[in-house]
Amino acid sequence: MDLAGYVALTRQSGLAREMQSVANNIANISTTGFRREGVIFAEEVRALPLEGGAVAMTSARARYTDAAQGALEQTNGTFDLAIEGDGFFTVMTAQGQRLTRAGAFGRDADGQIVTPDGGLLLDEGGGAIAIPFEVRSIGIAADGTISADGQPVARVGLVTVEDQTKLFRESGTLYRFDGDAAPAETAKVLQGFLEQSNVNPILEIARMIEVQRAYEYGQKLMDQEDARIRLVVRTLGSNS
Repeated sequence: MDLAGYVALTRQSGLAREMQSVANNIANISTTGFRREGVIFAEEVRALPLEGGAVAMTSARARYTDAAQGALEQTNGTFDLAIEGDGFFTVMTAQGQRLTRAGAFGRDADGQIVTPDGGLLLDEGGGAIAIPFEVRSIGIAADGTISADGQPVARVGLVTVEDQTKLFRESGTLYRFDGDAAPAETAKVLQGFLEQSNVNPILEIARMIEVQRAYEYGQKLMDQEDARIRLVVRTLGSNS
């Protein structure tokens, strides 16, 4: 493969990653708290074994997460929580502390508030939140304060992330943050609501078509380049 083929191949590889990202977004249109993800295309200049020689290739290794808030759907569930504004819930998983916008919580056998996967919802001090089953009424205020039968028992820990480059998606709605998260002072907790996915299906399908066409064009270019090289080889062979 010649230089033009390698350049085209780096673009094709990036488009394949973008298509995977678009497909994952579409698959999570109905996932609570899911945030759309995309691929960042950049120019990567490589030196050539010639004095002053260089070639620009495509680099698509970085990803970004769309921070736009999804629509809020009222469920009236006692432990269904949504965040209005910039912030994340903190949960403790088997892999350590993680951040999430998915607020479909419940209680385990010990009365602890947990995610569907069993991760513990943490309070502002980093501890688990437990509410006895004999409690008759549970209220959660906008600042995250949890009241049981009218008595405050804990406050949901909300954090905000300023440096988005240190936020890494680990699974559908869980994120690892390699830094110091600050308390989310302006975010509000809404009890009985869930934040829906912020994926716009129309835009994602349009993007899928665009990526597919770009990939087909790149493949056509590579096929034409391959045919050109074969023609050159045959011509040189016939003249030798």
